[in-house]
Amino acid sequence: MADDDPTVGSENGDTERLAGTGRTHDPIVVVVDPETPGNVGTIARAMKNFGLSDLKLVNPPELHEDGEAYGFAGHAREDVLPNAEAVTFEEVVENYHTIGTTAITNDDSRRHVRFPFKTPVEVRESLETVDTRTALVFGREGTGLDNEELARLDEVCSIPASAEYPVLNLGQAATILLYELRTLTVEETQLPDVERERADEAAIDRFYEFFETFHRSVESREHKREKTRVMMRRLIGRAHPTEREITTLTGIFRRANDLIGDRSFGDHVDGATDGDDPST
Repeated sequence: MADDDPTVGSENGDTERLAGTGRTHDPIVVVVDPETPGNVGTIARAMKNFGLSDLKLVNPPELHEDGEAYGFAGHAREDVLPNAEAVTFEEVVENYHTIGTTAITNDDSRRHVRFPFKTPVEVRESLETVDTRTALVFGREGTGLDNEELARLDEVCSIPASAEYPVLNLGQAATILLYELRTLTVEETQLPDVERERADEAAIDRFYEFFETFHRSVESREHKREKTRVMMRRLIGRAHPTEREITTLTGIFRRANDLIGDRSFGDHVDGATDGDDPST
C-alpha cells in the first residue's frame, strides 16, 4: 500500500508533473529473487526502452560489470542497472501500490489468489486514472510469485497467451507489460509524426468530377451509376485521403478519360464511310 504523502519518492519533494504524462510518479520495477543475472539485464533494458529508470531487486544475485546482466542491458548498463537498489519485499508492500505479475493457468476464481486479474492494457487504463507511487512486481524465473506474496499485493496482472503454453519468460513478460504502459512513461518515441491531413474538399470534389466522367463512359445505366457514386463517396469519406493521394487518384481518372476520348475518336474514324471527312 502506498504512502499517502504525494511528495515521497520525488526528488527534493518536487511534485512537478512528469513531462507529457500528467503524472508525478513513474512506476518502479521490482524483481523478487531473480535467479539469472541475464534476466535482470533484460528487464533493465526494457525499462530504458520504455522510459523507466527505478529498478529494485529483492535478494538479487551478484551483478558484475563484466557479467551477463550488463551484457544484456544495452545502454541501461549506464544508468538503470548500476543504480538498481536492493530492497525487501516488506519495504515494497509498505511503500507502494503494488501490481504483481503472474501466469493464469485456468485456475478456478473461487479458490485462487490470482483473481481478479487485469491484462496489461487494463492496468494501463487503471493507472491513467490515478497518480500514486506504483510498483510493478515480477517474480522468480522458475516459480514466479508465490500465493503468499500475491495475497499481499494490491492488484494482479496477467498477460493473455495461448492456453497450450501461457507461461512467459520473465524478460518477455516485463517487456510486454512495460510496452503497454509506455503512454504513461514515454513522452515522445522515435517514430515520425503520422498524423494525416485530409485533402481539402475542393480537391476531393475535383476527383469526384473526373470519376463521374469516367463512370459515364463505362456504365450507361443511371441507377447503377448512382449506387456506385454513393459507394465511392462512402469509401473516400472513410479513407480521409491526403492531398497527394487524392491528386494521384484524380490524375489516374483524368488520364483514363483522355484515353477513352482518344479511343472514341479513333473508333469514329475507323467507322467513317468512304468520302466522309472525320474532321467536319
